[in-house]
Amino acid sequence: MIVIIDYGVGNVHSILNMFKKIGVEAKLSESPEELILADKVILPGVGSFDYGMKQLKETGYYDFVIKYAKEIKKPLLGICLGMQMLGMSSEEGTEPGLGLIPFKNVKFKFEDTKLKVPHMGWNVVKSNKPYEKFSEDFTEEYRFYFVHSYYAVCENESNVLLTCDYGNEFAAAVQQDHIYGVQFHPEKSHKFGMQLLKNFSEIQ
Repeated sequence: MIVIIDYGVGNVHSILNMFKKIGVEAKLSESPEELILADKVILPGVGSFDYGMKQLKETGYYDFVIKYAKEIKKPLLGICLGMQMLGMSSEEGTEPGLGLIPFKNVKFKFEDTKLKVPHMGWNVVKSNKPYEKFSEDFTEEYRFYFVHSYYAVCENESNVLLTCDYGNEFAAAVQQDHIYGVQFHPEKSHKFGMQLLKNFSEIQ
């Protein structure tokens, strides 16, 4: 069973509906303890970094996400703010992240005023690891819907799974072992999002 963490931050029902469309069994969490028995976990998120981290702690999910990632070691996927929280920190706030993948979130800064912040809309991604089940069969046509002002800067290039170009190349998805994060919204990305969530559901 795929469990989507419902901690008051994120498009949880949109993600759940996307799994229903592709015929994959998923549910919204009702308690932090449920994560321990999950086959896979989704950490969604929209909004500010500090608010997301505080909500994780106040709802009791913080410790169970850490336990799931470090001890149970089954697939975990962070989406948008959920991905950013997998890292160490963000220029957006002062709260430390979950620290599960070594990266920091920095704000887009452009001299070219034609490039607006946030980065909003559809953009093409490129796979750094085409052999990974998560992103297998991705072609140059694969595009996703983004809404973000901050992006991940990884300490290790090996943690960059997908890249995207907006003024400069940035990590559109990150990965370390069984932990994945995507900066875009697969639940808003139609057939491309469905394929990505299907791939995630099939990871062993």
